[in-house]
Amino acid sequence: MKNKNILIQTNNKLSAIRYGAIAFLLMLSLASCKKYLDIVPDNVATLDNAFSLRNEAEKYLFTCYSFMPSNGNPLANMGYMTGDEIWTSLDEREFISEGWRIARGNQNAANPLFNSWSDGDRSLSKNYWQAIRNCNIFLENVSDETKIPDLQLDERKRWIAEVKFLKAYYNFLLMRMYGPIPIVDTNLPISASEDEVKVKRMPFDDCVNYVVGLLDQATPDLPQRIRDKTLELGRITQPIALAIKAKVLLTAASPLFNGNSDYSGFKDKDGIALFNTTYDANKWKKAADAAKAAIDASEAAGFKLYTFPGTTAMKISDSTKRQLTIKGALTERFGLNSETVWGNPNSTTGFLQGVAMPRLDGANPVPVGQARQQLAPPIKIAEMFYSKNGVPINEDKTLDFTNRYSLRKAVKAERFYIKEGYTTARLNFDREPRFYADLAFDGSTFFKYDSPGNTDEGTYTVEAKSNQISGANNFGWYNETGYFVKKVVDWNMAHSENNVTYRSYAWPELRLADLYLMYAEALNESLGSPSQEVFDYINRIRSRAGLLSVEVSWSNYSTSPAKYTTKDGMRQIIQQERMIEMAFEGSRYWDIKRWKRAAELFNQPITGWSIYQPTSEEYYRVRTIFNQNFISPRDYLWPIRTYDLTVNRKLVQNPGW
Repeated sequence: MKNKNILIQTNNKLSAIRYGAIAFLLMLSLASCKKYLDIVPDNVATLDNAFSLRNEAEKYLFTCYSFMPSNGNPLANMGYMTGDEIWTSLDEREFISEGWRIARGNQNAANPLFNSWSDGDRSLSKNYWQAIRNCNIFLENVSDETKIPDLQLDERKRWIAEVKFLKAYYNFLLMRMYGPIPIVDTNLPISASEDEVKVKRMPFDDCVNYVVGLLDQATPDLPQRIRDKTLELGRITQPIALAIKAKVLLTAASPLFNGNSDYSGFKDKDGIALFNTTYDANKWKKAADAAKAAIDASEAAGFKLYTFPGTTAMKISDSTKRQLTIKGALTERFGLNSETVWGNPNSTTGFLQGVAMPRLDGANPVPVGQARQQLAPPIKIAEMFYSKNGVPINEDKTLDFTNRYSLRKAVKAERFYIKEGYTTARLNFDREPRFYADLAFDGSTFFKYDSPGNTDEGTYTVEAKSNQISGANNFGWYNETGYFVKKVVDWNMAHSENNVTYRSYAWPELRLADLYLMYAEALNESLGSPSQEVFDYINRIRSRAGLLSVEVSWSNYSTSPAKYTTKDGMRQIIQQERMIEMAFEGSRYWDIKRWKRAAELFNQPITGWSIYQPTSEEYYRVRTIFNQNFISPRDYLWPIRTYDLTVNRKLVQNPGW
């Protein structure tokens, strides 16, 4: 990327390292860069040298970390562009997304996109079998107490626990993509026969049990919290391990993997069923128990929902403070953010912010190449957020959204959300605070650190019609739908006529809000009807977002006032709450698939405003941009590359591919 201020991507060097044979992987390359958690051992002639001294072994530990997904990069985050949450321009100007090509129906078995089974590092994907192989090498050597004589016992136990966690995590990422996978617990010797290296896929429940077992082994030897934040921030702790265990069990309990009759005929070549198609309600109980254990451990370690601490340098309204709280839960720096249970210091967000940021008006506009405004949520995502009364817009009995595409002019009382006197769509009025914190649109305010007058009165405005500064008037660097992803841009962003500064932040792999939502979902499913505890954990998130409780909102404002009192109704509420709270973090794609709702939601048209028009009357006409075509059940699981099936004839392909 040309603009160094914001479009910084990791420069990788490839170190070819041969260590013997494992399954269907004979020789692979390690991608790395010279910084913490992303190190490949240099000048290591043999594995004996790699594990002869502590310093060399630590490099190999960081090699195991180096396969962590780069989720702070929208091109590398496998869930970010892959569903229906964010669209972009067909020009793909310096923005080539394999995920977005999957969203447009281009996944295939001959040369799969985001191929983490056998490719890796093509378009920033990772080869997780290579990662597991390196973890096995590490565990085999570090578990041998005759090696690394200068490594203390307590540190040895911690390192082993970290790598067991990483091995479990990489297995889970493969399971989430492909379903049943082979279990490669130890590396095969160089003398292994041809038949031995051809491993086969194991039943999905066996894979879950294996991953959970590794996490259970790892947890006791991990620290409760990171005390040396300068040197160790990002390494694995007990709350992280417990949280990923909860996520694994929640995935296994969900409809895609729990009693799914679509996979009744999915068997290996020995006739062994790879899915148990009998529904097991106890899986939800296990997931709920695991999520509660993760919450307890996280809160004991000092984690809590983030609240913007305020600023003495600027005079801002309570409305703007609320937006900064909502945004800050994602964008506040790791180590300072009370909500980030797990952040990845080597997956930062300068590029993400640059491709999300709209160009703004003012005496010194944001330079074109440093605010590319390419991330564009469809109108249906804007419609997903609640009304200001905290219920879906199609349920609010006090606010009429029937003519939501009609025009309305903002009044002074709305000035902290929409510029006073500006005409925009009815859809953009009377919405919850997360709508205004997460999205920008034609006429919306955009408060940031260098806002004029050090106040949110008369701050920056997005003006997005074709003849305006944020409009579709630059090849490839424009917004396709008329909605911009505001949430991911840290409020400390500042610009001048010639320069832009984005304060980059480590990508949060796991927030406490995610755990609260996981627990509420699993607990609701495990009970006959929702309990007060289910309400309480959802209400913690709603309260932080400035909304009334579920009980009050639905009782007073919804056309379905009793909806929250039933398991089915509360399930709908929890799912929408999750899609709103976790919006633009790469979660929606995986959630919709595990809920088995992709055939419903990924087959709706992608729509946006008529962005090439100059007037309000012309601009605010809904246009269809693309008709998605999700094929069920085929597209729920990704294909294994056809070539890999010919190399290892014990493998079977996923259904439909």
